[in-house]
Amino acid sequence: MLLTDLGWSDDLEREFAPHAQRGWVPARLNRETPINYGAFIIDEEGDLVDLDVVLSGKVWHDAANDAELPAVGDWVALELGGENEDHVIRAGLTRRSCFSRKVPGKSTEEQVIGANVDVVCVVTDPGPDHNPRRMERYFTLISRSRAKPLVLINKADAFDAGLCESAAAELQALSPEAEIHLVSALKGSGLEILQRHLRTGVTLCIVGSSGVGKSTLVNQLLGEEWQWTGEVNEVTGKGRHTTVSRELVPLDDGGLLIDNPGMREIQMWTDEQTLRDSFSDVEELAAQCKFGDCKHGTDKGCAIRAAVEAGELAPARLESFLRLDEEIEKLQKRAKKRQMTSERRAKRAHRVKARNLNDRIELEREQRGEWRE
Repeated sequence: MLLTDLGWSDDLEREFAPHAQRGWVPARLNRETPINYGAFIIDEEGDLVDLDVVLSGKVWHDAANDAELPAVGDWVALELGGENEDHVIRAGLTRRSCFSRKVPGKSTEEQVIGANVDVVCVVTDPGPDHNPRRMERYFTLISRSRAKPLVLINKADAFDAGLCESAAAELQALSPEAEIHLVSALKGSGLEILQRHLRTGVTLCIVGSSGVGKSTLVNQLLGEEWQWTGEVNEVTGKGRHTTVSRELVPLDDGGLLIDNPGMREIQMWTDEQTLRDSFSDVEELAAQCKFGDCKHGTDKGCAIRAAVEAGELAPARLESFLRLDEEIEKLQKRAKKRQMTSERRAKRAHRVKARNLNDRIELEREQRGEWRE
């Protein structure tokens, strides 16, 4: 096996050159636990080796936030330890892409789902899991990540054909550049689509809600019962979480897969420009509004509201745009508030440190018999 099979490139080779001079080796992280990481390296015999590795204190302290810490899919410079010694991550290499979301809950932190990802595959179904508003969020985040969007609408054999086609058309309208396919994981009809994207060195990240058949597709790709698949509740249409941790897996036929636990929520972690790019149709209408600060509500001369009333823009589409815009604004405000709080704490800590230092100097002077005039 070669490093290129894991996604290595000429750009990474050039960036890694100074680390190679220090005797470190390139490694790609394949799993993350609360206490350490797993990493793939290629040994001198060309064999793939899976190592348990730890993070150096410098890398940890240099990261401004958790999102800057190494994550599954990242390339790192690894110092190999001797017998009974840790293998240590000494540096991280530049990410080519990064698929992330906001950490669930009220936190303002970014959570990296997969680094250096080429394709993000979202698995859903045309029934209980079909949610265009949630898919808009996926498309926005995938666009920001610079990965290619792929959607598999699973369980097409279990629902009316008209319903399936309608669901596919609705999602295609939301993201014209996305590949969208109706599949049946139980019948293996989605397998060849995934295999078509998984070429040597290509990394595909697969995400979706629990119970939509994601783990069944993963098992078929790996040719074994990689993740236990549970029965789906007939009432809720949901299954139990069958993937419990994020993991990068190299495939025998080429390509790499990042499998993820089922996502209960996909909260926004993006910027205003990415949002506007994802809603270019709404933005074009907004440019025609009479007033530049139009709120697209009851303002006179609102081109967006006129388009909704004329049936040219779906009300749900506008509602989603306004909701996402509001969500990003709140996220930015929380992040700003968090930054201000951190700055105040840092200033307070600096004052306390200065006061303690001054008290210690005064005490030392007194002990030496020196008195302040």
